[in-house]
Amino acid sequence: MAPRVKRSIIDNFIENHHMTKINAIDIKSGIIKTTIDVFDKMLSLNINYFEPDMPLSIDGKRIVGSVGFVGEAKGIISIQMAYGFARFLTGSLLDIDLDESANAEEVDDVIGELSNMIGGGLKSRLCDSGLSCTLSIPSIIYGSNFKMLSMNGATRTTCFFCYEKQPVIVETSMKAEKQSVFSGSSPKKLLTS
Repeated sequence: MAPRVKRSIIDNFIENHHMTKINAIDIKSGIIKTTIDVFDKMLSLNINYFEPDMPLSIDGKRIVGSVGFVGEAKGIISIQMAYGFARFLTGSLLDIDLDESANAEEVDDVIGELSNMIGGGLKSRLCDSGLSCTLSIPSIIYGSNFKMLSMNGATRTTCFFCYEKQPVIVETSMKAEKQSVFSGSSPKKLLTS
């Protein structure tokens, strides 16, 4: 029974240590800088960060691109916008006239790549702070009546951007992963050595 109690104490210590590292990282500034840089370099568009006076939502059909990350920190980062704006971004990137229509697969690819690049910026920040993690492949969601929820016990950061009155919301939800020193080792051996 003693190894079980020791394991819990060690796991809690490790989780708290990783949460301390996560809390020490300025996630919001990283998201703002990365998002502005990605829109500038990838799309040649100047997107502006702003803080709304009241909660902001996107009306009508919208698209959300997200990537998850796992490792010493785990969570998800997503970018959401109106579907019409996503088609505009796709047209800008692929040099398609507004009269022509970007197909759904092209829109998915562009929004997936945006979420991957913004997620990569967060991953770099986490890894530079000693929290190794890997990214998942992008996921795309369409709809008009849904909510993005946080994981239990996660820290949520939301950043609002605008390009010519088109809102873009970038959110992350993350928490420390319990990385047991016992994985792959015998608890008895670790306690007796």
